[in-house]
Amino acid sequence: MNRYKKWILSIICMMLLFFASVAALVIWVDPFFQYHKPLEKFPYLVDNQLSQNPGMAKHLEYDSVILGSSMTVNFNTDWFGELMDLNAVKLNYSGAYPKDQSNIMKIIFDSGHQVDKVFLGLDVTTYTGGVEETKYPVPYYLYDDNLINDIQYLFNKDVLLNYILRPMADPDKTDLATVYQSWWTDEYYNIQWVMHNYEQPGAVAQETPADAYLESTKQNLEVNLCPYIEQNPDTMFYVFFPPYSILFWNDVMQENHLEATMAEYQCIADTLLAYDNVRVFFFPNQEWIVTDLNNYADISHYHSDINYYMTECFARGECEVADSVQMAGELEKMRDVIERFDFDALFSVEY
Repeated sequence: MNRYKKWILSIICMMLLFFASVAALVIWVDPFFQYHKPLEKFPYLVDNQLSQNPGMAKHLEYDSVILGSSMTVNFNTDWFGELMDLNAVKLNYSGAYPKDQSNIMKIIFDSGHQVDKVFLGLDVTTYTGGVEETKYPVPYYLYDDNLINDIQYLFNKDVLLNYILRPMADPDKTDLATVYQSWWTDEYYNIQWVMHNYEQPGAVAQETPADAYLESTKQNLEVNLCPYIEQNPDTMFYVFFPPYSILFWNDVMQENHLEATMAEYQCIADTLLAYDNVRVFFFPNQEWIVTDLNNYADISHYHSDINYYMTECFARGECEVADSVQMAGELEKMRDVIERFDFDALFSVEY
């Protein structure tokens, strides 16, 4: 009986030692950056926005942040250093909803960093949803300060195998300047690829009321964005509307919600321009970008050259909207681009 008890005790001790070793390894490497900044020589794999952004917001060194959806993934943070003398970090989420932005901004502003500038790509299509809606399920145990629920991180097979052991076996350290960059390489940015994969929506006869999106948009602004602007008056928020291609506007026309979309743009701009620490940039009516489908890989995702151009605009103050009246004028220019574009010619060609 004593021998049996010793055997059981040995097994338990070995298991405890194993789990303690696993936890110690995860804490030491910390591939999700929950406890410390990256080790200098470890080849970190950074490819999981939901799980790794919170830790990077807590422990990387930065003075500025790039936020947004996949419309922002092709920014290179080095450009912000070269053009604006900023040490920026990119913390975007593919398909980000306003709540996703709120989740990461809470961590950013609670982290103790002195945040000089926030560059936020704002997608009007996501502001029509619920204020608590996120694009994907969020691993909130990585977003809070509760150490007890970190067990889900410390004893996670995926963390151990794919983010510690695999990088050790096949080192290929992620460049944080270009982290999360789109998988599309240069050859995908052409009109043939875009049109080959484009499916035009069916025409909708009934027009969406012009005020249809305003209530949800105002609620999302009030809950998920404006509080961070108001609580951080020393941070300048560069909020910009990305330049979706002319095919996006074709979808808008086909689905018959042009007036509602225009009203939503105006509503957002009017709200944000009321703050002294917000600068608004409007890129959708840049005709040379949006009407040339060789700039795109689909109806909305543009080449990194466009991201660089936008960075130059932030640095020089170009494409900036000063007030509500100017915003209305920019939207009229957008209408003019849509009205003058020859959609018939575009769809008459076989790609």
